[in-house]
Amino acid sequence: MSDEDQGCWAVGTVWNQRPLLTARLRLRPFHDGDIPRLVAVLDDWEMVRHTPRIPHPYGEDDARAFLALDAERRRTRRGAALAVERAIDGMLVGAVGFVLDDRDMPEVGYWVSRADWGQGIAAEALLRLLRHLFADLKVERVWASAHPDNAPSCAVMAKAGMVLDGHLTVAMPARGESVYAPRYAVTREEWNRRHATRPMVVVAAAALIDADGRVLLASRPSGKTMAGLWEFPGGKVRPGETPEAALVRELAEELGIDVGESCLAPLAFASHDYDGFHLLMPLYAIRQWKGNPHPREGQELKWVRAADLGALPMPPADIPLVPLLRQWI
Repeated sequence: MSDEDQGCWAVGTVWNQRPLLTARLRLRPFHDGDIPRLVAVLDDWEMVRHTPRIPHPYGEDDARAFLALDAERRRTRRGAALAVERAIDGMLVGAVGFVLDDRDMPEVGYWVSRADWGQGIAAEALLRLLRHLFADLKVERVWASAHPDNAPSCAVMAKAGMVLDGHLTVAMPARGESVYAPRYAVTREEWNRRHATRPMVVVAAAALIDADGRVLLASRPSGKTMAGLWEFPGGKVRPGETPEAALVRELAEELGIDVGESCLAPLAFASHDYDGFHLLMPLYAIRQWKGNPHPREGQELKWVRAADLGALPMPPADIPLVPLLRQWI
């Protein structure tokens, strides 16, 4: 699992501390500042009773020991743990990671805070880690096991494309027992085949720029994927529709403005893999329109100066567009 510098083709990896982004999450290295949150979440019997190594009760010394073990595994490239935090507020809500077994095959694992169960966070984080392991680190096979009574964990692995691959005896030293556990696995070939079937979604987006050089951002409304994150207004391009036509239609529907006679200047585009689909998003700079933008679909609107765009939580696809837009404005 090498991470050699390849110039502009170099990939940020868990070995060089690069975070991994998903639609709603940021997977990043743990640090000392996480210790209070780790204790608050993991000092809970319902959280840890199906885990093999997390002790109970759980205190600061346990958290520090975990960070030290993770640092050693990273140093020797035998594994890595990633803190799973919500993009919208930076709250640490779980962990995902891997350890190399005696055959140098990654065994993956994860947990999510009890308050955040049932929101698909574990599957989203695991899918992103699997893509990193297969696409970036070029591993050949990944596996995991779960306590036989932990049906939700088995469902997470199945959702991530892992299939039942037998059973094995798993020692649970923190519980003082061993269990006969189901083992799930997926190969790079299987992952590539599944990943290749994801759809391509084309979305046209607008950077509406007012006379003061401010840019309009819209929040993702409640009930939608990535709810609460701030994005450039726009929407999906329908079959047979041009991005320009889609943008005229979407801005009328979402904001009640008419840009049909404006100069829709293509500024940049985003190409981002969201695991379940690949997003291609051209961004158009627009300085003139008819009407006053107002929210028509439950979103919030905010005019933001170019220098402050990076202060708001945004979907991963929008983030690389911010520095390009700043230079253009």
